[in-house]
Amino acid sequence: MIRSAIPSLVGCLMTVIGLHVASAQDSKKMPNILLLYADQHNKEAMGFEGHPDVLTPNLDRLAEVSYVFDRAYCTTGICAPSRSSMMTGLYPRTLGILSNSERTQVMKEVTSMPSMLQNLGYKTYAFGKRHTSLAVDEGWHVHKSHLCDESPGDNYVTWVAQQGYGEEFAQDWAAEFGKGPSCSPQVQKNYPTADLGTRTSSLPPEYTMEAFTKQQTVQTIAAHAEGEEPFFIWASFYRPHQPYTPLQKFLDLYKYTSWGTGTRNGEAIKRPNSFYEPTENLPPFLQSQRNGGNKVWNMDVAFANEQLWRDYIASYYALVSEVDFHVGEIIEALEKHGLKEETIIIYTSDHGDFVGQHGMVEKAAMGHNVYEDILQVPLIIHYPGQDDRKIRYDLVSQVDILPTILEMIGADTPDLNYPLQGHSLHGVMTNGESLDRKYLVSESWSQATVITSKYKLGIMIEPPQALEQFDYRSYGDMFFDRKNDPEELSNALAEEAYDEEVKRLRTYYQQFCEKIPDTGKVQAINQWNK
Repeated sequence: MIRSAIPSLVGCLMTVIGLHVASAQDSKKMPNILLLYADQHNKEAMGFEGHPDVLTPNLDRLAEVSYVFDRAYCTTGICAPSRSSMMTGLYPRTLGILSNSERTQVMKEVTSMPSMLQNLGYKTYAFGKRHTSLAVDEGWHVHKSHLCDESPGDNYVTWVAQQGYGEEFAQDWAAEFGKGPSCSPQVQKNYPTADLGTRTSSLPPEYTMEAFTKQQTVQTIAAHAEGEEPFFIWASFYRPHQPYTPLQKFLDLYKYTSWGTGTRNGEAIKRPNSFYEPTENLPPFLQSQRNGGNKVWNMDVAFANEQLWRDYIASYYALVSEVDFHVGEIIEALEKHGLKEETIIIYTSDHGDFVGQHGMVEKAAMGHNVYEDILQVPLIIHYPGQDDRKIRYDLVSQVDILPTILEMIGADTPDLNYPLQGHSLHGVMTNGESLDRKYLVSESWSQATVITSKYKLGIMIEPPQALEQFDYRSYGDMFFDRKNDPEELSNALAEEAYDEEVKRLRTYYQQFCEKIPDTGKVQAINQWNK
């Protein structure tokens, strides 16, 4: 069972790791938890990662006083399964959600992170897109989503229309969808889509989805300035997810009329290293997208006019910079109200974006689940009082975040219908322990990928008949030597020198399937095949 709230931060903040949080100890209050969350943030697209273009001064500063996990991966390279894993500590195969659509019995029976924290005495808030459902989405005292159906009557779309900027937002949304959201008559207007889902927003700076998340978070922090009740805030940004519609003020940070060595060097943006990968090298669904199989992701048109590519890439970077700006203002609010030294801060994302690598746009994860650009995610964890940066290279999964939070606040794992499947990173951070994890698995309906310290094996899977668009199995599996082929351009599956490694990774996947129940996956397959 979860034991009652402890009077201090216990071992996680002891002097053995050199952290000091006198204010939290004196007040006998559990630490606040601030989960800063971007959608579709390519892990390499940050300044402290050495990116030649992207400017993220606030994330850079946070990373300087945090644990930075260099090998963190999503459980599935698409929104809802990834978020559901983080919120429950369970893999998608157990939950039964491997795309954005499934609703299984397991998902009705789990206990979510906010529910656990409520039971510990936390006030729980979610601001921005959640993209979770059923019991996975339970436990919020207050939630205000970007999306109408997630927070009916109290959401960004309704709010921005009430402020008189529904038409401007509808034009942004239409860059991908051809019209505004159907949930609000004030913004449901038809507009043309945009090449690669990219156009410049005409919204005022304080009326974007990112500003909405920031404003709600900052107001809540201020409301807790004098209180004794600890808070958990999931500050979830919609960006840099498509549609790629940045504000001009952030787009101006990036020069994009030609290829160069990078805007941080005073030149034009750098062309992605794997930009010209031959189409036939890609999995079937990605080949279709490349050849114009989607009217919005019109990469066939963009390769004939590469300025469209530069517009998209620059817009993605601009959206990352906008998220970074609002992250900075949220952390500044913690400092202003004297709460930073009482607050655990985590920054991460649900999955990445190609940003032109492999000559691709967005993620297209329904048709594959293998590339580093999509599966690797940023993960920054800051303890209250921490003043230095520590980089860890352990293989880390999103299912590790929930058990890590529980141990950081000194709470026992509760009795659950489905036991947590991740591992706490607390000992890794505080005592220098090793996870001793030999492999990770990220799994979708079409491809399960086994990741080790040096290698990666993508195993093609036949999806349920209702989802079967392409002959995945005939394309074959994919094997990459990450050390010698970091761009993942050479499928080395047939190379005899790697036979033993391929065999070893196949064995790892078998072990994973035997260890991690597929209870929900079976339920979902039955639903799909009806």
